[in-house]
Amino acid sequence: MPWFPVKKVRKQMKLLLLLLLLTCAAWLTYVHRSLVRPGRALRQRLGYGRDGEKLTGVTDGRGVRAVSSTQRVEDSSESHEEEQVPEGRVPNMLFRGGARKPPPLNLTHQTPPWREEFKGQVNLHVFEDWCGGAVGHLRRNLHFPLFPHTRTTVTKLAVSPKWKNYGLRIFGFIHPARDGDIQFSVASDDNSEFWLSLDESPAAAQLVAFVGKTGSEWTAPGEFTKFSSQVSKPRRLMASRRYYFELLHKQDDKGSDHVEVGWRAFLPGLKFEIIGSAHISLYTDESSLKMDHVTHVPQSPASHVGGYPPNKESSADMLQPDPRDTFFLTPRMEPLSLENVLEPCAYAPTYVLKDFPIARYQGLQFVYLSFIYPNDHTRLTHMETDNKCFYRESPLYLERFGFYKYMKMDKEEGEEDEEEVQRRAFLFLNPDDFLDDEDEQGLLDSLEPTDVSPRQSHKTPTPTTSAGTTATPTPPTTSPLDEQTPRHSRALNWAPRPLPLFLGRAPPPRTVEKSPSKVYVTRVRPGQRSSPKALRDSPWPPFPGVFLRPKPLPRVQLRVPPHPPRTQGYRTSGSKVTELKPPVRAQTTQRGQEGQVHGQGLTVPTVDLNSSVETQPVTSFMSLSQVSRPQLPGEVKEGEDDGAPGDEATSEDSEEEEEQAAGRPPLGHWREDAIDWQRTFSVGAMDFELLRSDWNDLRCNVSGNLQLPEAEAVDVVAQYMERLNARHGGRFSLLRIVNVEKRRDSARGSRFLLELELQERGGGRQRLSEYVFLRLPGARIGDEDGESPEPPPAASTQPDSRPELCRPLHLAWRQDVMVHFIVPVKNQARWVVQFLSDMTALHVHTGDSHFNIILVDFESEDMDVERALRAAKLPRYQYLRRTGNFERSAGLQTGVDAVEDPSSIVFLCDLHIHFPPNILDSIRKHCVEGKLAFAPVVMRLGCGSSPWDPHGYWEVNGFGLFGIFKSDFDRVGGMNTEEFRDQWGGEDWELLDRVLQAGLEVERLRLRHFYHHYHSKRGMWATRSRKGARTQRS
Repeated sequence: MPWFPVKKVRKQMKLLLLLLLLTCAAWLTYVHRSLVRPGRALRQRLGYGRDGEKLTGVTDGRGVRAVSSTQRVEDSSESHEEEQVPEGRVPNMLFRGGARKPPPLNLTHQTPPWREEFKGQVNLHVFEDWCGGAVGHLRRNLHFPLFPHTRTTVTKLAVSPKWKNYGLRIFGFIHPARDGDIQFSVASDDNSEFWLSLDESPAAAQLVAFVGKTGSEWTAPGEFTKFSSQVSKPRRLMASRRYYFELLHKQDDKGSDHVEVGWRAFLPGLKFEIIGSAHISLYTDESSLKMDHVTHVPQSPASHVGGYPPNKESSADMLQPDPRDTFFLTPRMEPLSLENVLEPCAYAPTYVLKDFPIARYQGLQFVYLSFIYPNDHTRLTHMETDNKCFYRESPLYLERFGFYKYMKMDKEEGEEDEEEVQRRAFLFLNPDDFLDDEDEQGLLDSLEPTDVSPRQSHKTPTPTTSAGTTATPTPPTTSPLDEQTPRHSRALNWAPRPLPLFLGRAPPPRTVEKSPSKVYVTRVRPGQRSSPKALRDSPWPPFPGVFLRPKPLPRVQLRVPPHPPRTQGYRTSGSKVTELKPPVRAQTTQRGQEGQVHGQGLTVPTVDLNSSVETQPVTSFMSLSQVSRPQLPGEVKEGEDDGAPGDEATSEDSEEEEEQAAGRPPLGHWREDAIDWQRTFSVGAMDFELLRSDWNDLRCNVSGNLQLPEAEAVDVVAQYMERLNARHGGRFSLLRIVNVEKRRDSARGSRFLLELELQERGGGRQRLSEYVFLRLPGARIGDEDGESPEPPPAASTQPDSRPELCRPLHLAWRQDVMVHFIVPVKNQARWVVQFLSDMTALHVHTGDSHFNIILVDFESEDMDVERALRAAKLPRYQYLRRTGNFERSAGLQTGVDAVEDPSSIVFLCDLHIHFPPNILDSIRKHCVEGKLAFAPVVMRLGCGSSPWDPHGYWEVNGFGLFGIFKSDFDRVGGMNTEEFRDQWGGEDWELLDRVLQAGLEVERLRLRHFYHHYHSKRGMWATRSRKGARTQRS
């Protein structure tokens, strides 16, 4: 029996107990980790990663190859800190362009009461007509997440509406079937995100799986493992609890739209299954709620994080700061103190159409534009990549030729003057310049290589011979037919003198001393084909060549056989020069065949085929590219005429070595075009603004306001400041010119609106904003009504008969006049709420209370418009209710009739407008009772665009946004409610005709930060879809 140390055990009992406790602690720690990560060792042996997926090469949502999960510190599908605070964004950062602040993180911590009948479906919110494929694009939507276009429900987490340009927000609760670790995966086209909370609170939601971030990633239906970010880490869930989830999906205009969420128990080999109705429930019941009731809509990190672009410079110049945007906050000088600065004068421009009969909708042609100084950057330069209408050239011309006509290329040393003209001859071809068959034959008869240098035309050519070749120089001869055939000139019309151009007649031939490099333009005749035998036997290609210019061009093979043979007779040697052969009659069989091809006894110039290829360029008439004819199969050697017997025995290997030593590829191979990186050019300063006129340009929708020359603006300001300081004893000094607007009248003078920032001596800064008239000499007129004739002018202060400034009578604007915004609405809850929010912000930021909101409601069913007006913090509002169908003309007329003060301004408005902060000041400045009406040009944003990143165009044809005094509106007859009863579109043009005929000017300006939001027309004005839906639409 073995001996057991009982006594030692008793003595060391305390140490044994301590060891036992440490062992138990280690075992409990191991058991706890095993519960969290069950089956870890088994998965690693089977080749699984720590998140339960095969360690194969996959790509994540950004297209980057994923690394092994054991090497990653954190899985990409986890909710990261950078997801909570995006890069480049700070809290409460203002939007670009001063649009508004981002919504605060008003997260929902308390959930509404849950009932058992909620099981079997989840909430679905739809945001229609919004471009982009990334979830971030959905968050940039103006109404996300509180005001969707549609509210409905869905019975499983797999949705495919078969639509385009929309976003989905699906939210509710998940009820696990059993306790354990669950893995989720999401698949979609395009991007999607799946958020899951640790409990039923939306504020605790975390991003667990997603498909892409940029909008270009997508998966096929049911493809749950394409990206590593699709699959979540295992989540420990309990069947007795419910967990809040949120699924965001964005679809663009391409692909098969779908989004689905699958789950599986965290065990190897199991496949993902779609989460069905048995395991989901509603967050709340929205069936009885109006669309403006949004307190129940959950706000989670999913709906607030990453919705706005990083803080980077925008491509739109209009978003840059401008003093015009905030100049209205500067105190204005009293108009009474400016009355005696200038002498009064009558103002009656000649372009006013009072009582002038015009055709219907012809008033668009009598609207003139004003000139602006300094540049307000309303030109949409960032949109000119797709639309170049600002420039006078047609889009087709710019696409083909670009702007090279404004550039004059610098001539290289020794280059002739005709080079530029010759180059343009190829770019601008006239049909008259093409030769008839008869003229072409005559041209070929008169062809002869000539030198362009007139200095060498009197010398006799001395051709050089190749090594080993004996040749006697022969003087050039002229065929009898050449002497009989008259030579006609067919140069291009704009060429100053006959030039050797393509498709033109060559000048009389000149003899040369040595053969320079020549270029032949090959022209294939339709209907004439040479036999293969003639091609083989002819020493030169049977196509006629037309001398173009002496400068050699890069050589490009135009036609290459499928398997070009190795050249045998052609050699390339830089030391040899071209041998000029005189044109003689055919002496051999080959020459005879060539003569049959070209005409009766006529030949084309021949050259030594063993000479350098660099000196024998042949140019295509379309691309000016140099070609060299490859040797056809069975072609004999072409050096026999020159008598080079030693060349015939040269081996193919020696030819290749010689070509490689010369740095040229063998003939028959392609050669790249040479690029002249050192080419320079001259250009003059181009001011394309000078090419524009003050006519209402309906052709171009990206051009901005007309620009006033700086010298003219400064001259007018200097004259006014001189008069002002003379009247007030030099109390004011000019700080800066904020804005100058000019309306031109070439017969009587120009009207200016001067906005200057002045510094008063011993006081603060003041704002001067007044109309002045620059009267032309002798342009003295009476008032248009005959009531206030122009007073007799004082002694002329302009002895040299220059135009002088005066104060136009009855042309002063009021800063405190009331402005009434009239907006007809019907079933546009989300836009009504946004409009009231913008108007409230306008009142808070400007402190201006002299405006009134008039909403004409055509029985809206999706919200209580009157209650929303009462809840908004507006200085004034009126609610008017009409029955029947939506009628814009009738709604606007109803709103104008509710205005009692005839000396107030009514602004006919739309609901989907983003207003700049200075909108009230702009309306008041450009509306003068009895004189001026205001029709600002709005920028219509494109799909997916926003005020902080505007992409769109100016609505140059629309006059629906119109400001006019109530008295003038009544005088012209108001809206045409009889003709435009059941339709809209054209009522603004019809009103414009009557306003112009009443003798009013219409000021037309593009306003900075004045946008028309892109919006969906589905569900507007109570239109019904073909298929009835269990949804609510706003």
